[in-house]
Amino acid sequence: MDLVDSKYIGLVSSRLQKFKRVKSNLYNFRCPICGDSQHNKNKARGYIYQVKNNINFKCHNCGSSLSFNNFLKQIDSTLHKQYTLEKFKEGHTGKNFVVEEPKFEFTKPVFRKQIDLPKASTNPIASEYLKRRKIDPDKFYYAHKFKEWTNTQKQTFDNISKDSPRIIIPMYDRSKNLIGFQGRALDSSPNKYITIMLDHEAPKIYGLDNIRTDAPVYVTEGPFDSTFICNAIAMCGADADVGNWGINDPIWIYDNEPRNREIVSRIDKTIQHGDKIVIWPSIIKEKDINDMVLAGHDIMSVLKLNTYSGLEAKIKFNNWKKI
Repeated sequence: MDLVDSKYIGLVSSRLQKFKRVKSNLYNFRCPICGDSQHNKNKARGYIYQVKNNINFKCHNCGSSLSFNNFLKQIDSTLHKQYTLEKFKEGHTGKNFVVEEPKFEFTKPVFRKQIDLPKASTNPIASEYLKRRKIDPDKFYYAHKFKEWTNTQKQTFDNISKDSPRIIIPMYDRSKNLIGFQGRALDSSPNKYITIMLDHEAPKIYGLDNIRTDAPVYVTEGPFDSTFICNAIAMCGADADVGNWGINDPIWIYDNEPRNREIVSRIDKTIQHGDKIVIWPSIIKEKDINDMVLAGHDIMSVLKLNTYSGLEAKIKFNNWKKI
């Protein structure tokens, strides 16, 4: 690891959550490609490390494996150009770094408006999984080889030997441009969801293209849950300021898990912020909206009857925590 590598690892560290130096030539942080764990914000499974003369990135959550050069290119195009220029001046060559004359022009990325994949309804396994959960399979897509297909949209995986099929959950912006997608595993993979963003400036939100911002917008924890609710979006990563996307009256919905410290903390912060929130009544035993629908609950009625804010939300929240 030379001085240029060390310099740019330091510069990019401000863009990486939970960044820390583990030891010489080894750094740990939350993976910015998949967003790392959606349930535990303290988990950090992204690493920058040195192998011989090469600096690499590896995520032990989504499996992304890139040279530091390609990793920096995905995370910060401006820093990558500066890094490329300094390496070019050094005349540096290596297995994972190909010297090319740096280019200074910037072309705004153009995102595909449609996904070139079959609908999930056309695949028996994907269709059966979704229908069993009472989810419309025509709203999603199917990739037989997820990593291979992902690389046609954005170079993410250097190693695609252990590939597998996934349901593709597309994310579009308000103009219906494809900004990213999630891959939902159909096997027993420990990484149920892998999030890929084509535009790192865009929010990790599902459903922005199908909402009315002049009405209350429900905010759920998962895309599948949001499909059962009128005028809803889903967070596909860390909580974001939805007000930046024209949503002025959000109603937050968290999973019904009063023993989950992270969820309890997020609910508390939402109430403190003054937003509306759904506090589940004691008669609801299911963990999430999908399970509630499968159990026969009229989910819209439950939501409307159990939406609170301010002092009333605090009282309901305290009672819910005791369940």
